[in-house]
Amino acid sequence: MNQKVLAIVLNWNKPEDTLRCLETLGDSIPRLVVDNGSAPESRAILLKSIQGIPVIELPENRGYAGGNNAGIRWALEHGFEWILLINDDALLKSSELFRLLQIAETDPLVGFAGPLVLHAEREDLIQSAGGVLSPLWQTFHRGQNQVNQGQYSQHEPVDWLSGCVLLARSEMIKEIGLLDESFFLYEEELEWCIRARRAGWKCLFVPEVQARHAGVRPDYEPPPYVTYYMYRNHFRLLAKHRAGLLPWGYALFQSMRTLISWSVRPKWRSKRSHRDALWLALKDFLQGKSGQLSQRI
Repeated sequence: MNQKVLAIVLNWNKPEDTLRCLETLGDSIPRLVVDNGSAPESRAILLKSIQGIPVIELPENRGYAGGNNAGIRWALEHGFEWILLINDDALLKSSELFRLLQIAETDPLVGFAGPLVLHAEREDLIQSAGGVLSPLWQTFHRGQNQVNQGQYSQHEPVDWLSGCVLLARSEMIKEIGLLDESFFLYEEELEWCIRARRAGWKCLFVPEVQARHAGVRPDYEPPPYVTYYMYRNHFRLLAKHRAGLLPWGYALFQSMRTLISWSVRPKWRSKRSHRDALWLALKDFLQGKSGQLSQRI
């Protein structure tokens, strides 16, 4: 078995998507599936359809961080030099992966490498051309929902990379540690990239390599639980990495302004469930709660 790179596909109740992802990757590279606590009938469909590919079956959903960490530990134990994390609803050809790996290996300081991510439903639209972390610790994807006209044509270091298709160097992981499972969902790849950059590693954006991701459509309207994790985890991020007074002040100001707006302005009446999720996120952060949300919202 080629011990250079292992592709880890994180599955959660999407056996058809996972099988398509595995088929697109092809059998020229080792692949591992982590089933992240899928429903029994969904898991049965997956296991019946996979042959010759190892599967880690987790008893419960451990989120992006916990699910991928199970696969990363397996990869490190088996001596792989590079690890590709890929969501079940993302697509990357093996030829593209080998190109990504080839470019990443030209610089020994590259810890993470990521492709140009396009929307699966609109392949002319960019989903992520690498991430930016502003001085106020605002985060956004470069080029998001822009028509791809080659405006991001240089491979270059960025602040962070999308976690839907992310290549990681094992040497770096051994130094900085695994994904932080206290985040459970959202901003965990950002936090990982911050750790890597502070340790002297680069997060390399490679536009010559293109992936497609169906998870976030151009017209995506997130449910309330996304609001919860985004706000709670952003405050966790600020606390963990000891952000300055300006980022804290800006985050608190934006949160309170949003809470008030969603509460009193008639046009945001439909956002009341998101208001409640934001309020719960603030309370849970102050109470030190982490990991998976313990109630439905």
